[in-house]
Amino acid sequence: MPIPGEVKTSGVSPEALRLLAGLLASPDGDSLEVLRELAGDHAWLHQALAELDNLPLEEWQAEHTRLFISGHPKTACPPFESAFLGGMMFGAASEHLGDLYRRAGLQADGAPTDYLGTMLECAAWLQEQQCSHSSELLRELWADHLAMWAPRFGATLGEEGRLELYRQLGHEIRGLFHD
Repeated sequence: MPIPGEVKTSGVSPEALRLLAGLLASPDGDSLEVLRELAGDHAWLHQALAELDNLPLEEWQAEHTRLFISGHPKTACPPFESAFLGGMMFGAASEHLGDLYRRAGLQADGAPTDYLGTMLECAAWLQEQQCSHSSELLRELWADHLAMWAPRFGATLGEEGRLELYRQLGHEIRGLFHD
């Protein structure tokens, strides 16, 4: 059982964190081929791959949009801490995370600071660093941000996802926080 305040990433590789971050991205023409390559090392992707092999890319993209960007009447799983917790973009979490990234010597390029993919990428990078400062920042990122909403995000994604890929992605994200 994890000790309160302990970061559970010790059993999660930086590559696994980057995989989850990458699967949050919008699918494009190369995504199915990339997924085929990844499925060789990640058995949990096999069933999703079989489903996506028979699905037009436009339907996959529509499901991504519905879940993460602009579902109607409400976006089911906004992958942004501020939006998921507070219902609006660029909340206080964005500022706090921007500060955390600056202290780590990083910056979020091309995505909001509180985007789950950015946060997972940052966690992977911090995990690879071999210094106490990075460990402290990883603990802060995990306890003050990711653990506050990502487990619920994963559960919601698992329930709301109409495609196996997103249901499994939700399960894997929740698994980062539960034994």
